[in-house]
Order: sequence, then structure tokens, then C-alpha cells
Amino acid sequence: MSLIEDLQWRHAVKAYDPSKKVSQEDLNTILEAARLAPTSSGLQPFRIIVVENQELKEKMTAGALNPEVMRDSSHVLVFAAWDSYSNEKIDKVYDHHTDVRELPRGRFSSYTDKIKEMYGAQTPEEHFAHTARQTYIALGLAMAQAAELKIDSTPAEGFSNEAVDQILNLKELGLKSVSLLYLGYRDSANDWLSTMKKVRVPMEEFIIKK
Repeated sequence: MSLIEDLQWRHAVKAYDPSKKVSQEDLNTILEAARLAPTSSGLQPFRIIVVENQELKEKMTAGALNPEVMRDSSHVLVFAAWDSYSNEKIDKVYDHHTDVRELPRGRFSSYTDKIKEMYGAQTPEEHFAHTARQTYIALGLAMAQAAELKIDSTPAEGFSNEAVDQILNLKELGLKSVSLLYLGYRDSANDWLSTMKKVRVPMEEFIIKK
């Protein structure tokens, strides 16, 4: 199938079959799609926490708008962004770049000095607003890859960030949760959205030509 057909197939599943689990191989493919997502300055300022443990999922449902969807999914992917930028974080990323490319460390210092200066003039709140936006590109690619594999998904912002951050000890990792992605296989008998037509704004309204 084409990407368009895959996207037409997928929808935000409202009920999962808890007896069906996503294989490790398919999960790895979805995670690799997210890892390959483009990010600003190539910094990849976020991480994905994979939650399969049922006890953790149960705890994370506190404050969730659709707790049964989280509870019955096969896996919950937590997209968590850096809480702030720092010179040390930027240097670590670019040292990795140069090492992999077999270049001398500091090869890109003229550029990293500029972004260090730019972020140095911003607040931690501004940093997190920027790092959080980066996660959505990876979230979209993860959903697209899941659709190609005919694995259902549900993106979610309706949850308690504070609870998830505390349960997963994200503060100690310098991270804050941004969004969740539930993965699994739909329970067709109870997924009320599965029988409905996909609705989007018409193309002639969606695209504005100048």
C-alpha cells in the first residue's frame, strides 16, 4: 500500500484488544522511524520511553482522558523532551556527530557557538517549548510507520504530565513528557470510530495558494 492509503486506513483507535501484543520486531521498526526524524540542528532533544509493564500503565492512567485506551494498549510510547538546552548537551551531541563521521571534535564549533549563544539568551521555559515541538515530527513518523505495519495507534495529550513524569522519574533524566502514543490492535466490536468515515477539511479549503 502507498503512504496515502496507510494514512487513510489509520485512525485514533478508541478501544484496544488487550490480548494482542505488538511484536518486538515491529516495535523496533516504529521506534527506528521516530529515531530517524529530523530535528532542529540535529540535536534530537527528546527521548522515547517505552512502557509495556501493565502496573506502570495502570498508574499512568490517573488523570488520563481515556484511561481504558491506555490500559488496554500493547505499548505506551512517552515522547519526553529535554527540559532545557545546555552547552554540555550540545557538545555531547556534536562530539557524537564528529566521532561517527570520523572528523575532529570541534569541527562544527563555529555553528555550535552560535546556537549556544542563541539558547543562552532564552529561558528554560522557552527551551522546553522548542524541544517539545521537535517531538511531534517523530510522533507523526511513528504513527505513519505503525500504519504501514497495520498496527493501530492513538496519539494522546489528555493525560497528567505531572503524574507521568513522576512515575517514570523523568525529572532525574532532565526530561518532561509531551505526548503519548498508544500502540496495539483495535477491538473492532468496541472501537466506535472504526466504522465511521475519515473526516478532514476539504483540500480546496485546507490548501491556501498565494
